[in-house]
Amino acid sequence: MRDLLAALREDPLNAVITVPDVDEEPKDGPLAGMPIAVKDNILTAGIRTTAASKILENYIPPYDATVVRKLKEAGAVIVAKSNLDEFAMGSTGENSAFGPTKNPHAPELVPGGSSSGSAALVGSGTVPVALGSDTGGSIRLPAAFCNVWGLKPTYGRVSRFGLIAFASSLDVIGPISSDVVNLARVMEVISGYDPNDATSLDLPPFSYDEAERFASKEKFRVGVVREHLDGVAPPIRERFLAFVERLRERGNEVVDLHLESGEFALAAYYVIATAEASSNLARYDGVRYGIRIPGRDLLDTYVRTRSLFGREVRRRIMVGTFVLSHGYYEAYYLKALKARRLVRDEIDGWFKRVDVVITPTNPVLPPPIGAGFSPVEYYRLDTLTVPFSLAGVPALNMPLGDFVGVQIVAPFGEDERSVGFGLYASRAL
Repeated sequence: MRDLLAALREDPLNAVITVPDVDEEPKDGPLAGMPIAVKDNILTAGIRTTAASKILENYIPPYDATVVRKLKEAGAVIVAKSNLDEFAMGSTGENSAFGPTKNPHAPELVPGGSSSGSAALVGSGTVPVALGSDTGGSIRLPAAFCNVWGLKPTYGRVSRFGLIAFASSLDVIGPISSDVVNLARVMEVISGYDPNDATSLDLPPFSYDEAERFASKEKFRVGVVREHLDGVAPPIRERFLAFVERLRERGNEVVDLHLESGEFALAAYYVIATAEASSNLARYDGVRYGIRIPGRDLLDTYVRTRSLFGREVRRRIMVGTFVLSHGYYEAYYLKALKARRLVRDEIDGWFKRVDVVITPTNPVLPPPIGAGFSPVEYYRLDTLTVPFSLAGVPALNMPLGDFVGVQIVAPFGEDERSVGFGLYASRAL
């Protein structure tokens, strides 16, 4: 453990914000002694939690998030608070007040975001498992860019109590791991109903045995979303289609699917997510939460304090405030909610025909740090992940290597199918 903590403090990838003191003996349990990094937007009692923002630079929570409490009770050891895009707003890991995280396999490239530090620490082999959060792809995209596994659970399957909110109807906490078995073991621990979270589903905890049962099926009906191959970078398309062909060779049935509402998904997501962010981040005004910078009067105090937000966070707050304003609420926000329903209904309908759905996770290979893309170009990195966030369904990134991931999607509440198919594919292919 001493060597691990020393490596975390050295931190050549800038993947760590805080390394806590680890001096107590871990408890017995299913994860006894397992070192785990926790994304720094998840509360840890007595350990600084910043959301990678100057606003919360010195915030020390008085309590643990439910997922952290469950990990500790299972014997896991929290060894790091990992870097991220500020308030989880970003797809590259560059929007942190503590500087960009580097890709563990090519330090000149981005690791993906917003769970950049968690994916980089797992991808570098520093820790076997880390917790991330996913709003529109923030676990799956960095998992693909860092060649590791990452699960966005069903919305409500894992408690959000103690997660610093970005977009409350989309945010989920999930595991990132170097192998799918450890990912499943952690999911068994962190999932389950939590009365402290009003959106928590009254479902049993994730079952690894159920995932193994699904993995043992002789054949699968696998859906492939044809629209999700349009505009995908050639190396990703080729590797994905080779994966599909190996599935066919194993006797699985491949079914073509279409997402006609997909053209609305990205726009609807960014309207809904920014609107909710505008509401959630209004609390950071220097009165009660976060840092306070005194000004000439109350308004000046608000301005000085909220100017500590980074550029991307300010941009999203402004967009969200606009779409919620009088005269635009119906034109943008309500239409986005209707589009979300269309996407969800279409995706739910797929599972009458197939067992799981697969798509590429990332539309492009990781760009260089500081590439200088426009905001819209960065937002398009989420094109393939956002529809499943809108639908609330589970989606697992399986690494195919060379910065390419395949997304394994299952019906709402059936996370065991995503993980089970991942178990099958990792063994059979």
